[in-house]
Amino acid sequence: MDSQSYLPVQPGVGMEENFLSLDDILLSHERLPVRTECSFPRLGFLEKSSDSPDIPEGTKMELPLWLSKGLYERKRRVLSVELPKVYRESWRTVFTADPNVVDLHKMGPYYYGLGSQMLHFESPENPDIAQTLLQTFVGRFRRTMDSSQNAYNEDTSALVERLDWLEKTLFRSGQSGLNGFQSWEKGLASTLTASSLVLNYRKRKITDVQP
Repeated sequence: MDSQSYLPVQPGVGMEENFLSLDDILLSHERLPVRTECSFPRLGFLEKSSDSPDIPEGTKMELPLWLSKGLYERKRRVLSVELPKVYRESWRTVFTADPNVVDLHKMGPYYYGLGSQMLHFESPENPDIAQTLLQTFVGRFRRTMDSSQNAYNEDTSALVERLDWLEKTLFRSGQSGLNGFQSWEKGLASTLTASSLVLNYRKRKITDVQP
């Protein structure tokens, strides 16, 4: 029986989002470098480095992903979004050479998710970004899953600290499958255990009836 008091909502796939997912909410707050293509009256408070009450045209600043997507329009140029460095050509070359040497968590915990969201913004580099995301995922997938299967009852903190959020989810799924298989081999697969919620409720009920 699942003892979790909160059942996680799965994030969206690719460019889609699920706003009931905590992970997608956190992803939407990742900051992007942008350049304003028109002036923004009375919004100067958003730009901490300026004392002006307005944001003039041509200002370079950082905005969260959700706000950047809301303001971005292909027909009416309100702002242009610049690529974060990890998706630029210099880093794409590194990922193409050997994706396993990169600490994806350090580069940004939502490398794949943010990269997929960057495809919303018009750029001639979008096909190359999409190809690099796919090649990086495929190139790191086998090592991630092999590690999850060969770390039974071991401290895995050093293994997962370099992984992107999606890879960490796959790693945990792999370990969960391994633990389930090990339990089945030991004949423990049919053992039912009480949920922690039920146990806590029983404890509270006993406390209430005690004099």
